[in-house]
Amino acid sequence: MASPAKPIAAIIASEIKATASQVTAAVELLDEGATVPFIARYRKEVTGGLDDTQLRVLSERLTYLRELEARRASILESIRGQGKLTDELEAKIAAVETKAELEDIYLPYKPKRRTKAEIARERGLGPLAEAILADRSMAPADRATAFLSAEVVDVKAALDGARDIIAEGMTENADLLGRLRNHMKGAAFLRAKVVEGKQEAGAKFSDYFDHSERWATTPSHRALAMLRGWNEEVLSVDIVVDQDDTSPVKPVERMIAAAYNVGAHLPGDKWLAEMIGWTWRVKLSMSLSLDLMRELRERAEEEAIHVFARNLKDLLLAAPAGSRATMGLDPGIRTGVKVAVVDGTGKLLETTTVYPFPPKNDIRGTQAELASLIRKHKVELIAIGNGTGSRETEKLVADMLQQLPAPKPTKVIVSEAGASVYSASETAALEFPGLDVSLRGAVSIARRLQDPLAELVKIEPKSIGVGQYQHDVDQSKLSRSLDAVVEDAVNAVGVDVNTASAPLLARVSGLGKSSAEAIVAHRDATGPFESRKELLKVPRLGARTFEQCAGFLRIPNGKEPLDASSVHPEAYGVAKKIVAACGRDVRALMGDSAALKKLDPRTFVDERFGLPTVKDILAELEKPGRDPRPSFKTATFAEGVDDIKDLKVGMQLEGTVTNVAAFGAFIDIGVHQDGLVHVSQLADRFIKDPHEVVKAGDVVTVRVTEVDVARKRIGLTMRKDGGAESGREARGSAPNGGNRGAPVRQQKPQAPSQGAFGAALMEAMKRK
Repeated sequence: MASPAKPIAAIIASEIKATASQVTAAVELLDEGATVPFIARYRKEVTGGLDDTQLRVLSERLTYLRELEARRASILESIRGQGKLTDELEAKIAAVETKAELEDIYLPYKPKRRTKAEIARERGLGPLAEAILADRSMAPADRATAFLSAEVVDVKAALDGARDIIAEGMTENADLLGRLRNHMKGAAFLRAKVVEGKQEAGAKFSDYFDHSERWATTPSHRALAMLRGWNEEVLSVDIVVDQDDTSPVKPVERMIAAAYNVGAHLPGDKWLAEMIGWTWRVKLSMSLSLDLMRELRERAEEEAIHVFARNLKDLLLAAPAGSRATMGLDPGIRTGVKVAVVDGTGKLLETTTVYPFPPKNDIRGTQAELASLIRKHKVELIAIGNGTGSRETEKLVADMLQQLPAPKPTKVIVSEAGASVYSASETAALEFPGLDVSLRGAVSIARRLQDPLAELVKIEPKSIGVGQYQHDVDQSKLSRSLDAVVEDAVNAVGVDVNTASAPLLARVSGLGKSSAEAIVAHRDATGPFESRKELLKVPRLGARTFEQCAGFLRIPNGKEPLDASSVHPEAYGVAKKIVAACGRDVRALMGDSAALKKLDPRTFVDERFGLPTVKDILAELEKPGRDPRPSFKTATFAEGVDDIKDLKVGMQLEGTVTNVAAFGAFIDIGVHQDGLVHVSQLADRFIKDPHEVVKAGDVVTVRVTEVDVARKRIGLTMRKDGGAESGREARGSAPNGGNRGAPVRQQKPQAPSQGAFGAALMEAMKRK
């Protein structure tokens, strides 16, 4: 068999639209410990310009294909050890491209517990099964008489044994399994029904109480919704094949019959036809349905993880309000509103708790205290968490601001998703050891308005809650995907090494928790870094780590002007050649677009640095330290619209996109319950992917099309014609999905009473 290295490179190359040599070069860099951001930005000549998206796919597929190769080698060794490996079988195993196909081939050779078929063979019934398959002219019952014994007491027992042997062969026939599986993928339907008596308790799943749709086209959000309903014992979920075929012998049975040349007239054929029907119902149908259910879940999870990752990226790269003194308010009714004021660098200045709501109702005292803090610390921004009491707190602040002279602070509603997680975290405890946990959340709310990226990296990405069904998907895959998003976002923006927290530094290419903490400790002990080179003085930060991280760390106003840019220190020589060619000081040249555009990049290409790197350096000199994030703006909520009961169909409102799913976008319009703009209502043209139109953090104008107070569902439209009710999808695609993007509490899995398929599915999901 050919070396697996070339096939892996060729397979990945075709998938990411690159060449095998590009893939091979990238794999070598990854294997050496280089990160995706570093390779994408600083090794373009080596990889032929592969971008971070291609490299992420490459990395994921590399892991899968290497696991496939390892499994292939293990299976070959197992079959070889049994003395059953033929050249034909080895070639067949070498040709498969998926783990599922590989396992199909291995089934007949896989060590297994003693089966009914094995027992039948031990009783001497193997020749009977072979004879029935070889010659159909004789009735199987007549053949069976010759195989009776002390262990095989009658003809029925003999035929049952022969049936078990033949059935096992069918369930281990890789070619047949492949054909059946492919047929099912095209013909299968996913069917959900409500479990009797669960109608009221499972009202949020009412869209699926009697639901059927094609397996192949079931979207991620509906698949996960049905599987969650099944998991919560509200729904039964089944795979149904050929439900529209009215013939007595279904297509799947005809496919099995064709594989074994079973006709319709000979006595043996009639027996085999009945046996095939039994094998399909009892064995193949269930096992293949489980395969399809697993594939459906994996497909749905992959899409859900993709949506979560894209939303997280949008949130992390949301517009920062900037270095301005900010007051953070964490609303609370009975427990009071927690207040924290931070300066432009995020340093905590003062905290307090005010009680404007019942039972104290100290509105005037609260407003006076907030106004005093605003004057004292010259507060420019007020960040109000969007949890319980948010609109009441916003109104209180608005009334107070009316009494203040200009210039007045700007108030902004901020998502507080994950703030409570941060408050109780080890990171928060280290930052504010003497501060009450409840007040730490107000600090986080203030800081995430100043710089969402710098603050959100302190929170486990899964806790930020901008995904659909995030607790229902493979958690390790989700973590890997979200960690990659955070890494890419942090390195895209760059980090000021003299102000960044350890959690933020830990996300920089090449760094981790320990090296980030070492940088902070060195900074605290010796003062701010004056140049990137000084990083090499940090304990345990060697040349290899420096190579990976240096380009992403910024030192504004340092000894070396280029340290404030994304130009990597290894390429300073090229940058200085460019500066020399202009006859200018580097500080004077930075930002001079006219002078830089006169240069021919090809002039500065050398043996090490090619045209892509030179162009990047010129672009960076033109806009040094540029921030890829958009400019800051906020939504203005309508006065007097504080609760879902205040909404009326036809209202036009402004809101902020909190979450984007495959079926539409959730919008915070200031009533404590996000509204849904279904994908069909996002624009006056056909939209396949909501991300074509909106992303998390966008400020949009919407019109109310539907209000369902009982189920806490709000239908919205962004269409210029005011929108039409978009039907069942818009009203109920995602149970609990519209609650500010917050994660839904995961229910403890319990096996519902759905018979053999339900029990088997639950067991399969547990094993997964």
